[in-house]
Amino acid sequence: MRVLGIDPGLRNLGWGVIDVQGTRITHVANGICHSHGDDGALAERLVSLHAQLTEVVTRFAPDAAAVEHTFVNKDAVATLKLGQARGIALLVPAQAGLKVGEYAPNAVKKTVVGVGHAAKAQIDHMVRLHLPGVQIAGPDAADALAIAICHAHHLQSAGRLQAALARAAS
Repeated sequence: MRVLGIDPGLRNLGWGVIDVQGTRITHVANGICHSHGDDGALAERLVSLHAQLTEVVTRFAPDAAAVEHTFVNKDAVATLKLGQARGIALLVPAQAGLKVGEYAPNAVKKTVVGVGHAAKAQIDHMVRLHLPGVQIAGPDAADALAIAICHAHHLQSAGRLQAALARAAS
């Protein structure tokens, strides 16, 4: 199974693709979509992110996707803009027919690092341990790979649960 993780951002939208086979996770690719637009026009920036993320989905053909929830900060305008970028992060995989998992930042950190309030450096370090030899495009890409790893773990757990329920029913 191929999983796409997306770390939404209006300036920098991180993405990471992993392959999952049983308990084995391997790195496929990662990167950052940088928004472009004249004078920072929001609509143009969103179109730019949409086009770039669509290219990622087309190129790597994931089977599933996951997006991180946005946290609300003190700046309501910035939170709203981030939410609009998150909408692009949800829309593009959905347009490709993918089911999209959504995870709180603390859930991603707890899954990948073991604690819910891990620092960026800890996330980067643990992603590198999970994916030996990976070249990470930046902190946003590291977060996206962590989101993909989190989703892979949840999919594996759900699969084991379904198998156990099927065995119990027969």
